[in-house]
Amino acid sequence: MPTSSANDAPGDASASKNSAPTGGVQSLERAFDLLERMADAGGEVGLSELSVSSGLPLPTIHRLMRTLVVCGYVRQQANRRYALGPRLIRLGESASRLLGTWARPYLARLVEETGETANMALLDGDEIVYVAQVPSKHSMRMFTEVGRRVLPHSTGVGKALLAQLPADEVRALLSRTGMPAATEKTITSPDAFLTALEEVRRAGYAVDDNEQELGVRCLAVSVPDSPTAAAISISGPAGRVTETATEKIVPVLQQVAVELSEALASSGTGA
Repeated sequence: MPTSSANDAPGDASASKNSAPTGGVQSLERAFDLLERMADAGGEVGLSELSVSSGLPLPTIHRLMRTLVVCGYVRQQANRRYALGPRLIRLGESASRLLGTWARPYLARLVEETGETANMALLDGDEIVYVAQVPSKHSMRMFTEVGRRVLPHSTGVGKALLAQLPADEVRALLSRTGMPAATEKTITSPDAFLTALEEVRRAGYAVDDNEQELGVRCLAVSVPDSPTAAAISISGPAGRVTETATEKIVPVLQQVAVELSEALASSGTGA
């Protein structure tokens, strides 16, 4: 597999200035940084844009991108701009499964402390995908199949995740997906949904009150500083997940989300 040099050419002062002395391979650190910048851009980028945002010289950017293209992690478009490549898909799918595995002990704790089914979900493109679940021990409990995909506007996890985005991005997403009603309680107006997201930001948690399935109530919070947009939730019969129960459950959800965030941030740093 072709690789770029671990040391850039002498004179790359601005590039060296932006690399922390981690003891790792500098070119690998820079290559992964470029991939993350491309992901943040959400589409095609040019070499000059990457140079400006990263502070790396164009020759360094060109060498790294050429290697990433050869390896299949980046593709060069006909207009000479660059986009993330198909080889990343397999890595992303595997990472999503691992993320769910890492989250299971935290979801199990949620079940122990709340008595309700706990879920973890990611925002994948315009959809919510459930990546982990630990079921409640009650005979009447909620099941969401791991791998299930739903539109975000009718779910607690979807609200928790979209509340992190600017209003114009939320409107654009809703225009792409539409807002079909899953139940008579589903919010189907972009303006009403944006108002609901304001309440999520104010309260610090999201509620799906019979909006995805009648008789089911869900409470959700986003996982702060997650490497990918993620949220955790509990769901149960509306007769158990009452307003009174919500006051007890939400602090537990928020604390577990913080602890999960810390665990994800520290994963792999002991190598």
